[in-house]
Parts: sequence; C-alpha cells; structure tokens
Amino acid sequence: MTQEMEMNEEAQAPSNSAPSASPPSTLQHLKEIASLIETGAYAKEVRRILRSVRLTIMLRKNLKAATLSAFLNFALAPGSDAHVKLSSYLPLEDEGDMDVDTASSTVQVPATYSLPEIEIYCYLLVLIFLIDQKRYDEAKACSSASITRLKSINRRTVDVLASRIYFYYSYSHELTNSLSEIRGNLLALHRMATLRHDELGQETLLNLLLRNYLHYNFYDQAEKLRSMVLRLEAHSNPQFCRYMFYLGKITTIQLEYTNAKESLMQAARKAPKAARGFRIQCNKWAIIVRLLLGEIPERTVFMQKGMKKALNPYFELTNAVRIGDLELFRSVADKFSTTFSSDRTNNLIVRLRHNVIRTGLRNISVSYSRISLPDVAKKLRLDSSNPVADAESIVAKAIRDGSIDATIDHVNGWMISKETGDIYSTNEPQIAFHSRIAFCLNMHNEAVKALRFPPNSHKEKESAEKRRERQQQEQELANHIAEEEDDDF
Repeated sequence: MTQEMEMNEEAQAPSNSAPSASPPSTLQHLKEIASLIETGAYAKEVRRILRSVRLTIMLRKNLKAATLSAFLNFALAPGSDAHVKLSSYLPLEDEGDMDVDTASSTVQVPATYSLPEIEIYCYLLVLIFLIDQKRYDEAKACSSASITRLKSINRRTVDVLASRIYFYYSYSHELTNSLSEIRGNLLALHRMATLRHDELGQETLLNLLLRNYLHYNFYDQAEKLRSMVLRLEAHSNPQFCRYMFYLGKITTIQLEYTNAKESLMQAARKAPKAARGFRIQCNKWAIIVRLLLGEIPERTVFMQKGMKKALNPYFELTNAVRIGDLELFRSVADKFSTTFSSDRTNNLIVRLRHNVIRTGLRNISVSYSRISLPDVAKKLRLDSSNPVADAESIVAKAIRDGSIDATIDHVNGWMISKETGDIYSTNEPQIAFHSRIAFCLNMHNEAVKALRFPPNSHKEKESAEKRRERQQQEQELANHIAEEEDDDF
C-alpha cells in the first residue's frame, strides 16, 4: 500500500523531478560560462577564458534573442552603458522561444558581474548572434562599439576575447563591403596590441591587415607590412595557417613560386580537418603554383575527401597543361572562368599559357628529330597573325632557357632535336634527391620543436604508475588542444 501511495505521489508531482532530469538550458550554460570566465579572470588563467570561447562556439546554434536578453540582465548591471547598447541590438518578438529553466529562474537571484571580461564576453555573444541572423549593419555597429570599449581595457585575460572580436569586427565590415574604412583602425589596434605585449592580438590583427590588403589586390603594401612586422612564435594554429596562406598568395604574385609552394602546402597540411573551405583554397593556389613551377600534381591531390567537386576545374586545367594542348587549355579556361574569377586565380592562369606551350614543345622535340616550323605552329595551335614567326621565337626561347635540347635551321625553317642523353649523367637526380632530403629534415625539425617534455625528466626516474598517469594527462591535454583548434578555426 505504501509503495502504491509513493508511486501516486510521484505521478501527481512531476514538476519536482522534471527539472533535475531535463538537460540544462542555453541560459544555464551561458551562466556557467560566465562563472568560468570569472574564475579565470581572478586566477589570471587564460586557458579558462579560451575554454569559455570554445564552449560558446558549441552553443552558437542555440542562441536566441530572448536568451541573450535574459543573460544580459543576469551578467550586466541594468541601466549601464553596455547593457543599454547591447539590449538595443536584440529584437523582442521571440521572447516565447527562450529555453529557460523556469523552476531555477524563479528561485535564483540574478548575479551582476563588474568584470571587464564579462562585459567583453557579452559584446562577443551579441556580435555572433547578429552575424548569424544576417543583420550585418547592426553587427557592424556593435563591433565598432566593442572595439571602442576594448581600447580602454588593458588586461591579459581579455586578450583571447579581444582576438575574437577583432576577427568579427573585420568580418562584419567585409560582409558590408566596407573593409577599406577600418584599415587605419586595424593598424592602430595592431600598434596598441604591440605596446601591450598582446601576442595573440598581434597575430590576429596582422592576418586581418593582410586579408584587408589582399582583398583590394594591394600586394605590395601587404608585403611591406609583413616584412616590417616582427613575426613572433605562433600562439594559435589557425592564425598561423592563415598567415602562411596569405604569405603564399603574396609570394605567388611576386613570382617566388618555390617559397609560395612551401607556404601554401604547409598551410593546407596544418589546417584543421573541419576547415574544409580553407583547405580547398590552399590546395587551389598550391596546384596553380606547382603548375607554374613545371610540376604536375599527383592525382590523389584532386581526390581528397570532400574536395573532388571543388577541385575538378583545376584537375581539367592540370590535364591540359600536362598534355600541352593549347586549344584544350583555352576551352578549360573559358569553361570555368567564373570559378577562376571567384578564386582570384585568373591572372595566374594567364601565366600558365607559356607553360602549356613549353610542355607541348617539349613533347614535339622528343617525338621528332626534325620538324618544320610551320608544323610546330600547327601542332601548338598558335592563333596569331604570323604563327611561323611566333613558333620560331618560342623555339628559340625554349632552347635558350634549356627547356629543350635542339637547334634551329633558319635557312630551311626546321627545328632539329638532339638525341636524348642519359638523365643520370646530369645533376637532375641529385637536385631531386636533395629537395626530398631537405623536406624530410625540415619535417623532423618541426616535430622536435613540437615535442613536450615533463620538467626535470632527465634528472629523476619515474615509476611505472607515475609514467602511466603522466601519459594519460598528456593524451587528455593533446585531445583538448586539438578540440580547441578545430573549434577555433
């Protein structure tokens, strides 16, 4: 009988058990993040602030105006400047959609934080919400207000939040086609971050400045800025990948193809797997650079998971360059002109025309011991008013550059190819072997730099139990860092 009464009481009072069984609401998560930021600010632990940013990115899809409004009332003093400004950006029509735990909200008294870290975090939350809602003009105004507030705060625990706001500040202006308006402000912010020894802010602002210059094709200004700014040790893997990508684009335009290839391939290799769009852009530019160097990328480059469709135009372009068919090259360039224009690789593809002609001429010189210049022009499909004269100048330049081993008989109008010698009698195998050894040594040095050793590991011997505990902690730390990097990109 008593068991039946207990069961009836449980059935009649579901409200007492529902709150404990239901998952925490978005507002409750935001309050926990605010508590984490408060603890990190008082303890001066930047890792806690970084973890709060990662947790916020995970909650990004669940942010609603009513939830943010309730959190602002909880975190900021009512009537303060920050509260009034941020509340003005939030609409009031979806208050009924707020997923708040009513039982806990009626009992809990709103806590008000006076920390600047919490205030900057509120700016970041509202800014992310406005961008996700595609309210770009309001996001632009909110980001400008947050930058004004950041200039008056000089705390190292704010640097992580400030770097995210710098990014969204530039992104909101990029979405409204007004990047040129903030270039001077970004330079001033970079100078301020340098004076305050904010290394993460320096990395972020340098990348934003390079992106700003490259957006308007100001490659010379970007190179001058990059060469004059002191490059510090990378504190963020995503920022390092972005820097290498921008460096690869700059060096490509400046005809430094070898350095550009290394930078672009390093950016693509170190980018998180979740950043598929970024890796696609790196691979597109790396493919063009390798073609300009006279290399043919492997087929596996175009068959990477999730990239096959995006890299298909560059696969057909590579096929045309490999064959040396100028007509096929023109048709591919015309067919995917829209794609190449959106990728901003049109100018580089124009440069590839000479490589196509040189490849076709090399195939001709290998196939024929003697061929007339009109036939050379016909096989190369030169579309000019005087193809024979153009073919003669192209052959002469290829002979001078060492692309082909042949001579020109100007009297009879012939191109006479010399017999193909043994390639192992030249220095080409040695050069290829040296490049591979240099690549392996560079990778080994980077791996050694990335090693982490416990303190005084060379002085004291560990027991088996301590060794297992240390290895488990290192594995958890590595997984934690990998998750942060994937979410932060």
